[in-house]
Amino acid sequence: MRAETLNIVDEIRQAITLLRRHFDWDQAVKRLEYLNSRAEDSSLWNDPIEAQKLMRERQELEEGIAAVKGMTQALEDNIGLIELGEEEGDNGVIAEAEAALRSMQGEAKARQVETLLSGEADANDTYLEIHAGAGGTESQDWASMLLRMYTRWAERRRFKVEVLEVHDGEEAGIKSATVLIKGHNAYGWMKTESGVHRLVRISPYDSNARRHTSFASVWVYPVIDDTIEIDVSESDVRIDTYRSSGSGGQHVNTTDSAVRITHIATGIAVACQAERSQHKNKAKAWEMLRSRLYEEELKKREAVANATEASKSDIGWGHQIRSYVLQPYQLVKDLRTGVESTSPSSVLDGDLDEFMEASLSHRIEGGAGEVVADLD
Repeated sequence: MRAETLNIVDEIRQAITLLRRHFDWDQAVKRLEYLNSRAEDSSLWNDPIEAQKLMRERQELEEGIAAVKGMTQALEDNIGLIELGEEEGDNGVIAEAEAALRSMQGEAKARQVETLLSGEADANDTYLEIHAGAGGTESQDWASMLLRMYTRWAERRRFKVEVLEVHDGEEAGIKSATVLIKGHNAYGWMKTESGVHRLVRISPYDSNARRHTSFASVWVYPVIDDTIEIDVSESDVRIDTYRSSGSGGQHVNTTDSAVRITHIATGIAVACQAERSQHKNKAKAWEMLRSRLYEEELKKREAVANATEASKSDIGWGHQIRSYVLQPYQLVKDLRTGVESTSPSSVLDGDLDEFMEASLSHRIEGGAGEVVADLD
């Protein structure tokens, strides 16, 4: 067997091993047997909500187990064909089997990514907050570049983007923005983007053309549905209203319709000014607050389950996750996984999948090794 083909076989075998580990294979098979028996119980549908949840789990397990079994069988079949072709000197059979293995290689990679998006809220829509760091216009311009980058990424995936709040900078860019990204697995894809993003470039706002470093923070948290209960009363929060910012003209908002809600115990604050109605903005802000509190709870659970992996819970303002260098050289580098791109323009235009997939893998597989050293 050719060395290239052996490498493909090894890669597929590793993918199958990871998939089996993800499913906790023996337990998954037993669980599916149990779910199949429950599905035959006529009393199951006495509780429709629980029944639907059980049937979804059953379908996911069935599809996942079938996929792993199918890949395992196909791999062995094609290895057998190659060995047979080599024995008989039939290059056509060998070529056909090698082509099938290359196709399986792509399928294995896609399956691995799917397993990374199996968290409790991964399938949900997501909120995205961006805040400019210290540095005035430079950081505010960088924050607006990040907003454009994530909007372009979402559009590539045919996700819907709704702007809920934007605070414009005095001269350029934005001070902060909150958007809602709607699409299947939107939160799952974006959840590892929380953290500080750093930009290094020759400033377009500096008449001396000096190199500047700018920072902006990104925060991602899931939209939660009615099946997730987060109990928050009005006595737990402070509600402020203010005039929505906008571009002026005939659409200028002349009433205090924007709403900010601050959770007193945690200091978590959310704001919405997307609607002209204060009532609608307040309702949306309440949804956002519940989502933020839920995300905090997910983070606590993750920190307990992965106490040895600081990178999973340390996603605050002081934790840089990625550097984007435009001058004196071109490089985007993820400081957690080491993934690099020498085309910052493509990344800033929404080409983020490679970075997201690597950070998801890093998160699931335990993040072996230390955080990659920062760039100069």
